[in-house]
Order: sequence, then structure tokens, then C-alpha cells
Amino acid sequence: MSRRPTIHLIGSHLRRIRARKTIAMATMGLALIGFAAFGKPSPWLVWNASASAPVGLYRVASGSPALGDLVLVRPPKPVVDLAAERFYLPSNVPLVKHLAALAGEHVCAFGDAIIIGGEIVARRLATDTQHRPLPWWNACRKLAAAEVFLLGSDKNRSFDSRYFGPVPTENIIGRLVPLWTE
Repeated sequence: MSRRPTIHLIGSHLRRIRARKTIAMATMGLALIGFAAFGKPSPWLVWNASASAPVGLYRVASGSPALGDLVLVRPPKPVVDLAAERFYLPSNVPLVKHLAALAGEHVCAFGDAIIIGGEIVARRLATDTQHRPLPWWNACRKLAAAEVFLLGSDKNRSFDSRYFGPVPTENIIGRLVPLWTE
């Protein structure tokens, strides 16, 4: 008996194992590329440097946010455009706001006052810090099933629902949990 065929079989077997590993790695790589291209990845950690909430590091938590929770939210396109045009926030950065009213709650904008459930919760400014007129959301209504009303922590200067109105709940990326704040 010759050892040569045995060596050949072992070498062939090793090549098949390497080929399978290569194919498996290539398949995983293509799957990851596909997920990145077609999936909507969400951030897990957020650094907030705005006055809308305490400056710090936050974890994006899953689950339905509750009234008063701090949330990360994608504003509607017209809001994104105005915020970017006025340099309030870059167009690719979501907002950090508190849920001030949920679906079914009654919200009114009367003069400079924002009234939720019969209580004045915030006042609106006529102009921003550059003396440009701010848009005012004007309505008095019950929020629809898929709407929320947002307010920032800095109720004097925050660019929030006082100016652009309720936001669809589908725009909420997640609830923010502080990990470290100043």
C-alpha cells in the first residue's frame, strides 16, 4: 500500500473544509451588507449636547415610551429643513424631547400659551435668538391615535411641538435612558 493516496485524500478533505469556511464567511458578509443596505439600523447610544435635555450620554431603550419620558425622535421633513436652514440642528440629527402629551390628550395653542389638559405647560416665543420669526402651531384639539406632543427640557428656548405641532408616533426612535449627564 502506498501512502500517497492517503495524503491526497487528507489534502482533498482539508481543501473542502477550507472551501466551506470560505463560502460560509462570504455568505455572512453578504448578509451583513444586505442588512446594512436594506435594514434601518437605530442608534444604541446618543450623546446629547443640546439644551433640550441635560448634556450627556443616553442609551436608546426599546419598548413604548410613557408620558414624560425623554425620547429620540425624527422630526417631520419640513421641521428638519427649517432646523437645518437656521442651524438649530443638522438635518441628519434626531431631536431629544420629552413626551408632553400622548394620543387622546387635549392640546391647545392659544396666544403664546401651550395648554395640555387645561393647564398651561409652556409659553412660545415670537422669534428665535437671531430675531427670526418662529412658526407657531395653531390648534386646539385632541391628539390622534398615532400622535404625540413634544417639549424640550428648556421650555423657554427649545424648538419643539410648540412651533411645529404634534409628531407621528412612528417617528419615535426610542426612549432615552441617561447613563451619564452633567
